[in-house]
Order: sequence, then C-alpha cells, then structure tokens
Amino acid sequence: MSSNSIHLADNLEFLSGVDNASVNLIYIDPPFNTGVKQSMTSLKTVRDDQGDRTGFGGNRYRTERGDSKSYLDSFDDYMGFLAPRMEEARRVLADDGSLFLHVDQRESHYCKVLLDQIFGRDSFMNEIIWAYDYGGRSKRKWPAKHDTIFWYSVDPKNYTFNAEAIDRIPYMAPSLVGKEKAARGKVPTDVWWQTIVPTNGKERTGYPTQKPLAILERIVKVHSNPGELVLDFFAGSGTTGVAAAKNDRQFVLADANPEAVQVQAKRLAEYEPECVGFTPDALII
Repeated sequence: MSSNSIHLADNLEFLSGVDNASVNLIYIDPPFNTGVKQSMTSLKTVRDDQGDRTGFGGNRYRTERGDSKSYLDSFDDYMGFLAPRMEEARRVLADDGSLFLHVDQRESHYCKVLLDQIFGRDSFMNEIIWAYDYGGRSKRKWPAKHDTIFWYSVDPKNYTFNAEAIDRIPYMAPSLVGKEKAARGKVPTDVWWQTIVPTNGKERTGYPTQKPLAILERIVKVHSNPGELVLDFFAGSGTTGVAAAKNDRQFVLADANPEAVQVQAKRLAEYEPECVGFTPDALII
C-alpha cells in the first residue's frame, strides 16, 4: 500500500492487504443506511445579459446544471456490513492509533455497541457531536441537525492528542471573560458547531454528503503527527486526503464508487497521488 494513494476497490478486500499496525489515524464516513439514493447535481452560475437572475452590481446571470453524482445508501444488515470492516480497522491501526467513525442518529447507538465489542469499552474516548444549522425544519418533531463522530483509541493510555494544535473558537459571551481571553478564543468541547459545505462555495465538489474540510483538519492535526499515515476507506469526495495532505501527513483513500475516486483524484492532483485500479480523467468530473 503506497502512501499518498487513491484506490478504486471494495474496502473490505482492500483492507485485507494492509499491514498490521501500519496506520496512525483512520477517519471514515460510511453510508448512513438511510435506505434512499443519495444524489447531488452541481450548479454553475454564468454571466449572461439575458440570464434568469440578477447579481452584484445589477449584472445578469444564468444557472447551468452540471453532472449528477449518486450512490445507493441502503443495507439489509448494516451492522453485518460494518463489523468486518471495523475489525480490519482495529487490526491495521498502530498501537497509538485512533479511529473516528462518523454516523448519524439512525445507527449511532448500534455502532457504539459494535465498537465497544471490537475495541473494548475502555478504548472509547469521545462522542463528538457535529452540529450544523441548515436545511428544512420539521413541524412534527425537533429538526435533526447533527451527526455523531465516535473516537476510539487502540490504547486508552497511549494515543496522539496534540492539544496545542486545537483551533480555538470565539466565546459566546466574550464580555464575561475579559479582552485577553476573548482575543485568544476558547478550546472547543465535544460539540462542534460547523456549517455544512456551502452550496456555492469553492470547497464544494458536487459529491453528495461531502463533509467540511474544517472538521477533518481538526481531527487530522490533533490526532496525528506530521509524516504519519491517515486512512479513509469510505473516502467519498476525498476531504480526509485533502486535510492530511495540507497538514504534511500521508494519505491513503479507498472507495468502490468510480465517481468518488475521480473526484478525489481531481481534488488531490497537486499532490500527485498514485491512482490504483483506475485512470484519472478530469473530463468525468
């Protein structure tokens, strides 16, 4: 398994070829088992005097629809699907390594029990809540606006946690803490407030369920060291690889979706990753 590589492969088969204790950090964002097809169509705004909308300075624009990217998010036995992959994740992690599993409220409680069985309950370190505020509001129940990220260490007494690398956030009531503390900001808790990837932002790839780079950079900087290896075997749009590469870590990404690995290859092209099982083709994106 080469560092700085992208693999088009079934992740269970791929993991079987990874050496024991060779990975320092794993972050995975598997399908959430919603039972529906996840899809997104990219949009592009183009300057056009006859366009259908008016922008800054009174200029006219039109909106063009791009390619649609999708995957089927449905499993009859979700825990049966995850279990062998989590067992392999535990095997390939280094003695001081950590796993971050990103799921939603539909499956999180089952995933916690599964990880307790595989890693041991003492290896459970944190349940991180990623809270965001975007999208519709149900009128029949409290709107679901958070995901869960479980952090498990291989050894609860020996793991990487670079406290000095934590990005600070503003105080909610800065006048209560004084100017010096307010200027420095505070350390986040296990509830991370972070917007989703903006629809028209530069970060957006058009890939469904893309996660914000800020979330992944926080995990990578705090839970790994420069030069170490970060693995994501549900790599999707490749955000884990970008976070690793930007912060001088090595990355290995794997995904069974041909659309996903093409997105990854395009995003990480400047780092010249080895592409295994496919040929990068920017025309597909």
